Amino acid sequence: MRIFIAGIMQGTRLDDQIDSQSYREQIAAALQTYVPDVSILDPWALNPNSVTYDEERARHTFLTMTREAAKADMLIAYLPQPSMGTAMEMWEAFNAGLYIIAVTPLVHHWAVRFTASEILPDLETLLADIENGRIAYILRQRKPVDAPPLAD
Repeated sequence: MRIFIAGIMQGTRLDDQIDSQSYREQIAAALQTYVPDVSILDPWALNPNSVTYDEERARHTFLTMTREAAKADMLIAYLPQPSMGTAMEMWEAFNAGLYIIAVTPLVHHWAVRFTASEILPDLETLLADIENGRIAYILRQRKPVDAPPLAD
């Protein structure tokens, strides 16, 4: 079972820095502990120095990681604030029929409402759902989600 961890990196920052990525470590540790045979795809873990990449490498990394989101069995998106990259990963996952869990207070944002399979209010709720086996259960029961017809 492959889980893609999406989430805020630069978010709404105006500089070239990255927001804390500690949520990724917490999610990955919980998944590795409580979800048997899990394989985690975490763009930050694969590219921890990405803010220093030159233009060509940054573009390649961004586009490759966005496409990789569609190849998982589930996408978990951590969105304490808007993230354009995460929205793109969610879109790719949605179009591939993945089960998407958005962890966010942004329940009224269309990019979240219309792509996420479910919305959780905070990281603590997600971690509890991983620990109590609910996430593993969803993965075992997962059937591709039928994407609704696109608007004209």
